[in-house]
Amino acid sequence: MPLTSKPLRKLGFLTIGLFDAADPRRGHESTLEIIELGERLGFDSAWVRHRHLQYGISSPVAVLAAVSQRTSRIELGTAVIPMGWENPLRLAEDLATVDILSGGRLNPGVSAGPPHHYDQVKGALHPDTADAEDFSHERVRRLLDCVRGERVTDFSGVEGFEVFSDRVQPHAPGLGRRMWYGGGSLRSAQWAGEHGMNLLTSSVVKAEESEDFAEIQLSHIRTFRAHHPDGDRARVSQGLVVIPTDTASPEQRAKYERYAQQRLPRTATPQGPARMMFAPDLVGTSGDIAERLISHAAFREVEEVAFALPFTFDHEDYVQILTDIATRLAPALGWQPAAP
Repeated sequence: MPLTSKPLRKLGFLTIGLFDAADPRRGHESTLEIIELGERLGFDSAWVRHRHLQYGISSPVAVLAAVSQRTSRIELGTAVIPMGWENPLRLAEDLATVDILSGGRLNPGVSAGPPHHYDQVKGALHPDTADAEDFSHERVRRLLDCVRGERVTDFSGVEGFEVFSDRVQPHAPGLGRRMWYGGGSLRSAQWAGEHGMNLLTSSVVKAEESEDFAEIQLSHIRTFRAHHPDGDRARVSQGLVVIPTDTASPEQRAKYERYAQQRLPRTATPQGPARMMFAPDLVGTSGDIAERLISHAAFREVEEVAFALPFTFDHEDYVQILTDIATRLAPALGWQPAAP
């Protein structure tokens, strides 16, 4: 099997962290255990999604704070925190704190735009400022300034027995270079590049110049790098849903195939007013999936991935999928596990 011109250098995975409302601790513990497993398998990074007012991780920074104390090497990311739910200064304090606690392993991914179902949640989220809130890229820029150590106030110094800083504290050196933008459009890709961020490109993109998913994603990657100070060296991570079946039981294989088939119709044409295109889930043996990835135009442009775990599977399914990715699929793509 021919390898890509860029062998896979960094292997990551993404989990949503679902839980049962009657027993939320079990679901959160499962997420922590899965990330611990990822570190043992040699994965370079683990990423968590967010789900506000749902039965998934609502506080990814808090979850990663816990993970940081149960792991020692694996990088920890968010994919992604929607900034419409956040105050940039307060989020910067939380991110810097977790980065310090983790020993500089945090990779925060964020996105712009209004919160999902904003009309239904704005009264609780922004009761006094709902119509004045700015959900544009400017909100992300404010976060970048805070994380990168720009001044946020004109007051500093000693007042009584207390000492005040005009910059966000703690300051986490290097965190500013590990900020990621979750982009699905040409405009977002260009903005992320111009502001020196890294780019997370997932299984959802906006159909602007084409209706071919790989072509669209490739154009986003190239646009991002064309506007980034680092050019072709700018970091991009691709996140597709990948489900290898090498060591799966017959029951698991049947479950995985049903899952992919149920989601396949949405991949045929752009969906909704925003014309969003979805990538098909990749289900099969590691050899089959590797061949499909190697023929994927956008995959050939990247050296990093954060393969997304399916939403609704069981803990044992995730163990099997991650183990097959780390021991079979990723090596077929040229990846070598990190040292223990």
